[in-house]
Amino acid sequence: MSSSHMKRLTMPRSWPLPRKSSVWIQKPNPCGHPLDLCMPMGVILRDVLGVAQNRREAKKILHSKLVKVDGAIETDIGRGVGLMDVLTVGDVSYKCVLDTNGKLRYRTIPAKEALTKICRVMGKTTIKGAKTQVHLHDGRNLLFNENPEYKTGDSLVISLPDQEVKSYHKFEEGSIAYLTGGNHIGELATVRGQDIKRSSKANEVQFDDFGTISDYVFIISDESDIPMGDNS
Repeated sequence: MSSSHMKRLTMPRSWPLPRKSSVWIQKPNPCGHPLDLCMPMGVILRDVLGVAQNRREAKKILHSKLVKVDGAIETDIGRGVGLMDVLTVGDVSYKCVLDTNGKLRYRTIPAKEALTKICRVMGKTTIKGAKTQVHLHDGRNLLFNENPEYKTGDSLVISLPDQEVKSYHKFEEGSIAYLTGGNHIGELATVRGQDIKRSSKANEVQFDDFGTISDYVFIISDESDIPMGDNS
């Protein structure tokens, strides 16, 4: 079996699929998301959304150019669709989120919400010509002529598919956080403080009655940014 597949028994725990229904499952092609925060397009269309009965039908849907990821037509059956990505199949749009069991869910959103996407700032670098490159959680990089005020941990709202920054949310006390890891995965909480470490240890973030590391904190504007649904 080629390296484009892996055994179901070894697939990430975040994938909401049975482990023993068959031996193999497709791996997502390399993309900006880590393996446990994305699933390949073919598996989503067939096993999660149920719009295709088999891989051949999934390919047919893709080749009919009815599928978009973040506003751009997608035809690659192995394309990874991951956390906060906007997937559109025909007239229906979905946002990829993590539920409170840590499972990836593709939940329907209104058409208007499919026009923007929230991305977490992972870092910044200065490149040739004194331009600043802002690195986002989904692997994309945005280029700015001047150094923008965005800091690591802030979130940008970008338009789709043209990637213009519409607004941004600061990682600060009082911000609403969506938790993407740890014991409170999938929950929303209000930031009450930060503990910046001067060592290689991860920075910690305090909430009302618990704390977690800053890597698990995804700042959003309000609760409506995360489509809720049952965890079935």
